[in-house]
Amino acid sequence: MDLKPLITLLAIVNPLAIVPFFIHYTLGFSRQQRRRTIAISALSAFAVIAVSALAGLQILAFFGISLASFQVGGGMLLLMSALSMLNAQPAEAKTTRDEVDDAAGRASIAVVPLTIPLLTGPATMSTVVIYADQAKTFWQHAALVGYGVVIAAATALCFTLAEPIARVLGKTGINVMTRLMGLILAALAVEVMASGLMRLFPVLAGH
Repeated sequence: MDLKPLITLLAIVNPLAIVPFFIHYTLGFSRQQRRRTIAISALSAFAVIAVSALAGLQILAFFGISLASFQVGGGMLLLMSALSMLNAQPAEAKTTRDEVDDAAGRASIAVVPLTIPLLTGPATMSTVVIYADQAKTFWQHAALVGYGVVIAAATALCFTLAEPIARVLGKTGINVMTRLMGLILAALAVEVMASGLMRLFPVLAGH
């Protein structure tokens, strides 16, 4: 397995774009509370990716959903996420202002909304399942789970350095990074949809 799944996941999760949310949610937290939030968020992000990689296909089979249909639907979801990112919005951010205010008032916001849906939402899960189908050997599946470790490490690093990152990049810098990742994600989304459509309609693969 190549690094395309990792690049796609990094583009979708994009913990750099979630830094402002992390700062907002953890305002007034002690250092120990912030460390705990970072650890739980990173671990939860890994868990979502690992479960999607190891059990995602079985879940699809249980509901009788073909992978080709899932690829087209997942690709559309990725494209919608990419369009959000091109508008400088996090790919998975679907929370309302009321949900933001409610989350900020809770003792722990590490899992919801920081991990789900801001970091790893439906677009992330569908991407992992699609790539899990392409993994044919144990080591390829292990690599996909290993990419979850990389995502978790990137999340922990960005959240740990949240305030310095926000100062250095500023809102404009974070928006530029988000738009660049959105452009990459849009191209990958088209590729995923094309693959699914060719499975559903083999005539499209003809020359």
